[in-house]
Amino acid sequence: MAEKDTEQQPAPADSSPRLSTDSDDYFNGPRDISHHSKWPIFLQLHGSVTPRMMFPLTFVAAWATAICCISHFVWSLGVNSVLLTILGFVVGLSLSFRNSTAYERYAEGRKYWAMLSLHTQNLARVVWVYAAEREDHKTDDLLAKVSFCNMLVTFSIALKHRLRFEPFTHYEDLEPRLKHLHCVAHRADNIEWTKPSTFKRIGSRLGLPMAESNPRKLIKKSEKPLGNVPLEILNYSSTYIRNIIDNGTFKAPIYQTQALNSITILNDILTGTDRVLNTPLPIAYSIAISQITWVYILVLPFQLWKTLEWVTIPATIFAAYIILGLALIGREIENPFGDDVNDLPLDIYCDQIRHEIDIIMASGNLSTDDFIKSDDNMLLFPYNRHGFHSVKDKTPEQIRKLLAAKVEGLYSKASA
Repeated sequence: MAEKDTEQQPAPADSSPRLSTDSDDYFNGPRDISHHSKWPIFLQLHGSVTPRMMFPLTFVAAWATAICCISHFVWSLGVNSVLLTILGFVVGLSLSFRNSTAYERYAEGRKYWAMLSLHTQNLARVVWVYAAEREDHKTDDLLAKVSFCNMLVTFSIALKHRLRFEPFTHYEDLEPRLKHLHCVAHRADNIEWTKPSTFKRIGSRLGLPMAESNPRKLIKKSEKPLGNVPLEILNYSSTYIRNIIDNGTFKAPIYQTQALNSITILNDILTGTDRVLNTPLPIAYSIAISQITWVYILVLPFQLWKTLEWVTIPATIFAAYIILGLALIGREIENPFGDDVNDLPLDIYCDQIRHEIDIIMASGNLSTDDFIKSDDNMLLFPYNRHGFHSVKDKTPEQIRKLLAAKVEGLYSKASA
């Protein structure tokens, strides 16, 4: 029986396992930025810090109720409200500093990933267009360019895992892209991530500190060197650039300089994101701001009792909701590379980079004749729809007159 040829099916695109509609992921993230909710924004819980405030607000409600009951039935604990103004100013200043510092780190992380997208596109485009393919090695040179462009995608995925304290190479979206590269992390123990217990999952959603896991525990458990996968990929990328310069397929010095500068910038992005990740707000500031915030909230019922009496309870809860909400937002966005709902969607960014580089490689071996000498090239659109060959027979002076007429014609239409 004749053997039937089968066409190899394309592999699925890199998945984004962190972006799903699973109930567990409703309180985890990062948020899918393509998702649109019709709920009014003040009623949305996905991305809100409200669930993390349930236990603190319950404690504040119990505390305010106890102070009010003692003041009403036993002995008045009310004090002069002048402290309200003084402490309120200090708390506002502290939270402003906390949130501005956290958002600065968040914005800086986003800038680095925008730079990564820009320079991977630029590097892939320069190599794909300007690195020639030798007549006697066309296939090898083409496959080498494809391998180099794929390494740029691998760099972004490896950087994502590094920033999430995932130091190994066995991840679903990374391992197939990294098998052919000799990295230090290949020899390390592939310690599997274990699903958190029910207590930890629920507790972390509700903001319980004792339920939060150490994000660096996988790194600490490894008994062998983990290396630096993104840096090692840059080494291989630099080796490829050196090779095409040496064999004469990448000749123009300006493009050689541009390619080498782009690799240097990718290295700068690697160290810059590491700096954002590993330089949090000094612990002394974090402790002091937390203590000042809680002192203000706990003293609040004493200052409100004389004026509001039993209304002190809801007033204290409402004030605590505002203050703790701002404090928790600052804490959540301080590390923009994690898996909280409000963190940067790194999976989506990596997918965009992969898609953009695939588009560059799909362009083939471009020739100017393919897109310039075409009747679909409407040179004077929207003045007229004449294609290249309709205008080609005219003299340069006639073409310049048509270009001038195009400006005058469009201006006349706009003024009419």
